[in-house]
This record gives sequence, structure tokens and C-alpha cells, in this order.
Amino acid sequence: MDSWVRMLFLIACIVPALVECKVRHYKFNVVLKNTTRLCSSKPIVTVNGKFPGPTLYAREDDTVLVKVNNLVNHNVTIHWHGVRQLRTGWADGPAYITQCPILSGQSYLYNFTLTGQRGTLLWHAHVNWLRSTLHGAIVILPKRGVPYPFPKPDKELVVILGEWWKSDTEDVINEALKSGLAPNVSDAHTINGLPGIVSVANCSTQDVYKLPVESGKTYLLRIINAALNEELFFKIAGHPFTVVEVDASYVKPFKTDTLSIAPGQTTNALLTADQNSGKYTIVASTFMDSPVVAVDNLTATATLHYTGTLATTPTLLTTPPPRNATQVANNFTNSLKSLNSKKYPAKVPQKVDHSLLLTVGLGINPCPSCTAGNGSRVVAAVNNVTFVMPTTALLQAHYFNIKGVFTTDFPGNPSHVYNYTATPPAAAWQTTNGTKAYRLAFNSTVQVVLQDTGVIAPESHPVHLHGFNFFVVGSGVGNYDPKTDQNNFNLADPVERNTIGVPTGGWVAFRFRADNPGAYNMGVEDGILGGQW
Repeated sequence: MDSWVRMLFLIACIVPALVECKVRHYKFNVVLKNTTRLCSSKPIVTVNGKFPGPTLYAREDDTVLVKVNNLVNHNVTIHWHGVRQLRTGWADGPAYITQCPILSGQSYLYNFTLTGQRGTLLWHAHVNWLRSTLHGAIVILPKRGVPYPFPKPDKELVVILGEWWKSDTEDVINEALKSGLAPNVSDAHTINGLPGIVSVANCSTQDVYKLPVESGKTYLLRIINAALNEELFFKIAGHPFTVVEVDASYVKPFKTDTLSIAPGQTTNALLTADQNSGKYTIVASTFMDSPVVAVDNLTATATLHYTGTLATTPTLLTTPPPRNATQVANNFTNSLKSLNSKKYPAKVPQKVDHSLLLTVGLGINPCPSCTAGNGSRVVAAVNNVTFVMPTTALLQAHYFNIKGVFTTDFPGNPSHVYNYTATPPAAAWQTTNGTKAYRLAFNSTVQVVLQDTGVIAPESHPVHLHGFNFFVVGSGVGNYDPKTDQNNFNLADPVERNTIGVPTGGWVAFRFRADNPGAYNMGVEDGILGGQW
């Protein structure tokens, strides 16, 4: 009987048109790789010695097995950013939320199914700042024989945007925690691991990524913002985009010459090589409309390179938007609408069981050892609660009923009500520390309003909800007003995402159905809300 099973499996793999093999095996060896950027070298943590890491390819509904071998002197986990993890919550990846870290010299097998998902996502480390170099793309193709709901491209290309520090990023974040001050900003941005043409103090390099195209062909660019902190504009000289998908969810196609992508977000866009053969500049630049927030102002560059173009051909340049180009970012965000077709409907909850208002921002807590911070430490907070990382994973504690690991009293509304985007009162500056969760009944519907605050300074915050997609039903500037703002919500075809930027000095609202049992966190910079959904 065993031999017949093996024979049938062999036949199935040889004749994929008849029976599709649905299990994908990957091996991720986490190793150090000596890497040179900006005229200096350092060892970086990578998967299989690659930066960015290898792309994980699969099809909708495939099962994926990834064996991670930790061969470095850091604890490691891998988060599959945007994968729903339906019935596989143990494989989500955040340390001390769904699993214990993979210790040095140890291995862990991630086992999950890509149920009902297709598009571009990403994977990255989920311990401290290792994700600055430990990241890569996830490409989920439609089921075999199922076409895209847009013109089929001639070729597909992955473009990963990132940040680069000359220093060891673990030293950067550890120094920030020790001093109580914000961490140093990156030294450069990167496009597929390269900063491009750079001329800074004592360094002039030309580490330029070349995006190869053939005249007349159309390309699907799978663009990922794997940066730690910064929203980025993305633009190519002379070549507009047709946006067809964000965060692995199809959207109504629209044209634009500039993309706006927050950390953890992905955008799929069609590009047609219909210009004169030559070389065209690609730029990735910072978007930050808070004037007092420090950012990396160095623009990453790459080159769109038509085949047959001579090396001596001059490159056509383009100008990135200004750093504070709020209108450019808003134009992009406001153009995003769910495809909402018969095959891909937007199942927006019309009624909600839980309505949460969460302030998202910073605080200042006492820290006697933080001499650089004058005895204080800058912390992130949601509803004035700063998350305390447990030493037992929340899912483990929930599943095995281990007491004392977390509480379920996370507040669904701010503890202090005030004009959130103006000068805050003294009570809003100090936060409460705790490992708190908010419990939801299975299949209940949830509305979350994320409100920026003026504590220290208003600024945009990228927020990622693990385990779920959500529909972005509204946004605005100033304070959210439930009496009037809800009347303008888009409940017909709002964009579906897993990561959203809270606008500077404003708010954003989303809805989702809690149909995925487990313990999932909502990450806000260095603050985390752990939820028992």
C-alpha cells in the first residue's frame, strides 16, 4: 500500500495539470553575511546569506513549510506579514505572542496554509530590529488556471524598499533603550538592498540596482516597504503606474506617477515600457509631514534599464516629491478602493459589535538609569498603555490556561479625554505599563478608530494588525467625532489592507470580522496591543 501511495504522489507531481502539488518546502538558514554599503562593511543577519532574503513563492490555498535554522547568536522568529494564519495561529511568528524565540543553534518548523489569499506580502524577523536586514517577499500566485482581474503582464518583478544603518541595528535599538531617547535614523534607504548613487561625507558609491525591461512589454512590479520606520514615496522617471493591488487585495485600477507606501505595506502596479530605449531613474524618498520628527533624508536611487541601452547613455532624471508632500500621499491613499467584483467582493461589516477608539502615540515615563534622557524614557503607547513583553507567549498562556501572563482589561477607549491633536495635558504624558489584551467573541464585528496624539509631536504611525485583513472605512484630520465622521464612512468599496498609516494629527477607521481564533497583536512602532481575538 505504501508503494502505491508513493507512486500516486509521484504521478501527481509529474502531471501538475491534472493534480496540483500543494505543499511548498523552504529552508531558511539564518546566518551572518559580511556586507559593504556606504563605503563601510559590517556583518548582517540574513537568510541563506541573501539581502534582501529569498522570495517565498506559492499559490492560493497552498500549504507552506519553512524550516528555520538559527545559526547566529541572536534569538530569532519569522513573521509572515499579512498571512491570515487561519487555524495556524501558532505560525504567525511574533516572539512571546504566538511562540517563544528560536534560540541560537535551534530550529523551528513553520507550517501554514495560504487560505483564500493571493498577491504580494512579506516575511521578516520579529525580534528587536533584526528585520532591518532579515526580510524578503512572499509572492502568492492565483490558483492554477485562475487569471488576474487585470491584463496579464509579460513579466513580474519584486522590488523591496528598505533602510540601511552603518552601525549594527541591534546596537542602535539597545542604545536607544539604554538612553531613553529615540533611536538614530538610518544612514540610507535602499532599493533591493542597494542605496544607489550616494555622495555623503567621506563616501561616494554607485551601488545601483538595475531594473531590466524590454521595449513594449508590461511588467507587474511587486513593491514592498520593508523599512523599519519610514513611509516612502516611489517614482520612476517617465513611467506612470497602474495600481491593481495593495496588501494582497485587489483594488479598482487607477493611474498615478507616485506611490505612497508605509512600512509593512505592499503595492502591485503595472508598468509598460513604452518610452524611448534608455535609462530612467527610480527614486524612493521619505514622506514625513511632521516638521519636528527626525528622518533619513537620503533618497535611494535605482535605474530602469531598457535592454540594448549603451552604458554611456545618459540617465533621464526625476524629482521625488517634497518630504512633507501630504497632498501627494493623500491623493494616492484616497484613490484606493476595493475591486468589489462578484468574484472578489468587499465583505464590509455593516454593523459592529465592538467599537474601539485607540489613541496611538508616544509618552514619557520615568527611567532613573536613562541619563541621556534626563531620567526619562520615550515610549510608545496605545490608549496610554505601553505594552510589556511577557516571558511566556500569550497564545501559549491562553491555550494552556497559564495564569499571571496577561490580563484582559485593555481599555477600548482613552483613559484621558482631551483635544488629542493639540498640546496634551500633563496626565497624557506618562503611560501605564502592562501586558493587556482585549478579548473578542468569535465572529464578532469590530470597528477600530486610531487617533494620533500630540504627545511630544504629532506624527504618522504605521499600524499592522496580525491575523486579519480590515477595511479602511474612513479617515480625517483633527479629532475623530463619532457623531459626524461616521456618516461619511465608505461601507461599499473601502480598500482592504493589513497595515495602515495613522495620519499626522488625524485619525483612521477600519472594520473587520473576528473570524480567526488565536492571540494576535496590533503593532504600533515599538508599542504592541496584544489581542485575544
